[in-house]
Amino acid sequence: MKRTSRPMVILAGLVVAGLVMLSWTQTWFTVRLHATSAVVTHVQASGSVAVSSYTALALASLALFLALTIAGRVVRIVLAVIQLALGIAIVVQGIAAVADPIRASASAVTAVTGVTDITGIRNLVGGYSVAIWPWVGIVGGVLAAALGIVVLVVQRRWPGPSRKYGAQAAPAAATPSAARDAVADWDELSSGIDPTSETAPTGVELAAARAEASRSHRVGLTARQERSSATDDKEHREQH
Repeated sequence: MKRTSRPMVILAGLVVAGLVMLSWTQTWFTVRLHATSAVVTHVQASGSVAVSSYTALALASLALFLALTIAGRVVRIVLAVIQLALGIAIVVQGIAAVADPIRASASAVTAVTGVTDITGIRNLVGGYSVAIWPWVGIVGGVLAAALGIVVLVVQRRWPGPSRKYGAQAAPAAATPSAARDAVADWDELSSGIDPTSETAPTGVELAAARAEASRSHRVGLTARQERSSATDDKEHREQH
């Protein structure tokens, strides 16, 4: 369930958002005008007229479920609460339109008759019919709100975001080391210390290594001087 719940919930959210958008594009109400009031006796009002904000709410829900694919735990909780609010807003606006179809269809009637006053529009209307699509949108809003609650409950079992999207702080060990001093490297190398070693020598070890290098240098210098003196003595004897 841990591996499959998130894809299933996200897929369901996308389907519900698509359902709300579909209902928004369809005819919600058909208003019948008095024959003497206008040339056109029947005016159709689509969801885009009755509830103009449906498309924005549906698109917000769509983007929210896409964001859930990469969100961390805290962000998932925030998104779940927002999704719940979006679903409630869809339901409330849908019910408000169904409760007063004439007001919801007012802009469509105005486009035909030129009457803008809601009271005058009501006087022009002889009747109306309600299609199934308002109820589809309302059901979509209920499902959207329910999915917000589902996300709030089950998101704690979902794995965290992948390394690709998570904010990854660079570890201290991976930071580039400062440029080394060439003179210090040469001194360490002369003292028998590997300057590229990851383990830094202690002060005592460094002093001992340098003392040993100095002693070796003096011994080597003394040996060269003795060899040079012996060579000079030999050449002096051969000359005589």
